[in-house]
Amino acid sequence: MLRRKMISAVAEIESGQLQPASLDLRLGPTAFRVRASFLPGKGRTVEDQLAALKSDEISLEGAGAVLERGCVYVVPLQESLNLTKSFTATANPKSSTGRLDIFTRLITDRSEVFDTVEPGYEGRLYAEVSPRSFSVRVREGVKLNQIRFRRLHSQQSARTDFAVDDKFLRERHQEMPLVDGELTLRNGLIVRIALSAETLAGPPGSPIGYRAQKHADVIDVDNIAGYEMGEFWEPLPARPDKRLILDPGEFYILASQEKLHIPPDLAAEMVPIDPTMGEFRVHYAGFFDPGFGFTQEGHPGSRAVLEVRSHEVPFILEDGQVIGRLVYEKMAEAPALLYGQSGTSNYQGQSLKLSKHFRM
Repeated sequence: MLRRKMISAVAEIESGQLQPASLDLRLGPTAFRVRASFLPGKGRTVEDQLAALKSDEISLEGAGAVLERGCVYVVPLQESLNLTKSFTATANPKSSTGRLDIFTRLITDRSEVFDTVEPGYEGRLYAEVSPRSFSVRVREGVKLNQIRFRRLHSQQSARTDFAVDDKFLRERHQEMPLVDGELTLRNGLIVRIALSAETLAGPPGSPIGYRAQKHADVIDVDNIAGYEMGEFWEPLPARPDKRLILDPGEFYILASQEKLHIPPDLAAEMVPIDPTMGEFRVHYAGFFDPGFGFTQEGHPGSRAVLEVRSHEVPFILEDGQVIGRLVYEKMAEAPALLYGQSGTSNYQGQSLKLSKHFRM
């Protein structure tokens, strides 16, 4: 796609942007603070809307700028697309973006939905960025979200669901385990929450999760391992009843009971098990690259780390409760380089883990 100029950029695409199933997108030199989130709608461009809604223009060059918690910004990205009618795309926040609770969505011109690029799109890409728990310092070139592409043949043009079925997953699990325990399938692989120290197998007294502190300092997203965990997060001890009450509006980092493995020819995405099961969200950055959780022994080796927020009312989670499902999709072919085989993979082999910015 790069060679065919279907993807272009104001600065040359870096090798580190190329992930097994996606392309990292880079912030441009300017951010626009806006009064509210928006979609341009049919027939209108993002720039048209910015002209009416922007309240401040912020330079991200050099040392960058602080994006304040609770505010909404729109940032033109360095990458642009020139897709043919057979290509479409979907975007999602990067893992570290989700774990910092930076709400990030892709916007395109004339779009009526976020994070989706229509077939044949030609034009610029924009990121809506809204830090929810911490104010963050960003600069030109920072990568907060990623985009993945799907090529459709003529019979697929009207399809919206490309997930493989449960029969296929059951057969693959027999060839090489997808999870370390019992395989539970329901239109995808069922994922359960871990709220006991025994399940997470950590040292005595280890937390079963973390809750974001209020009124913490600014986080520079380029400062890797630069912050003490205790200055930003409250560790959550295991309770005898193996429960956790989610406070409305609070942000939590939790982990799955299951250890996972994503085969080389598949990718996966966390989706809600059922919106009617509770007003909480667990998957702000829920995309899993091919090779995630791989171990030389063939055993699934990485837990899913979950970014959790309850809405409206307190909500009780219990150890082993179903909180989501992994939906798998076939890759066009297995990538030459899997997740964990390059220096840009920070969460291979993870258990309960905060973003790469914190010393634990």
